Amino acid sequence: MNLTLHVWRQKGPKAKGKLETYQATNVSEDESFLEMLDEVNEELIKAGKDPIAFDHDCREGICGMCSQVINGKPHGGQERTTVCQLHMRSFADGDEIFIEPWRAKAFPVQKDLIADRSTLETIMQAGGFTSCHTGGVPDGNALLVPKPVADYAMDAAECIGCGACVAGCPNSSAMLYTSAKVAQLAVLPQGKGEAKARVKSMTDALLDEGFGNCTNHYECQDACPKGINVKFIAKLNREYIKSLV
Repeated sequence: MNLTLHVWRQKGPKAKGKLETYQATNVSEDESFLEMLDEVNEELIKAGKDPIAFDHDCREGICGMCSQVINGKPHGGQERTTVCQLHMRSFADGDEIFIEPWRAKAFPVQKDLIADRSTLETIMQAGGFTSCHTGGVPDGNALLVPKPVADYAMDAAECIGCGACVAGCPNSSAMLYTSAKVAQLAVLPQGKGEAKARVKSMTDALLDEGFGNCTNHYECQDACPKGINVKFIAKLNREYIKSLV
């Protein structure tokens, strides 16, 4: 298939960016979206032009690096699909595709499709861990956790920190991300000792880094490639209220 790409190009954080148009020809429907961009870049390099800069790593839907807004939707808008898992069979011959980086004050554009998402790491560093010593694997297994609790924690831990929730939110809120990191530890025995300090420090970091507030649009849940549920935001709110007592 042949496609017309409108790609955001920006030389640096302080440079003025714009959409530039490229042609992607003879694209196989079995290729991933990133493989299609690789082929476009090969042609740009052959022509002596600057290739399109974009983030990627595992290309298996695990790392969360492939952060792109495709036709106005984070990761392309397919259910539970990252950009690297998005296949070209989702498009039709002759389609026009608009490709942009995450748009959020807390995610400044570095170059082209690359946005600096290190503010999410700052939130994690503020309290997304436990200082509890659990010993070796046998010691950890000796601490019994009810299956419903373990399942709840694992559902929250499925977050890959890609930032699609921020990109999809009209307020650029990171509440879904932060709530998943708070919730997964709040219900486990190892995380309860620091629960009050954790929720306070992580929500403080969220606000300090310039993320917006949650106003229940639920776009975060819709954009999340791992299906993180907004129920974790409710859990974060409850944990925050408890921390004030």
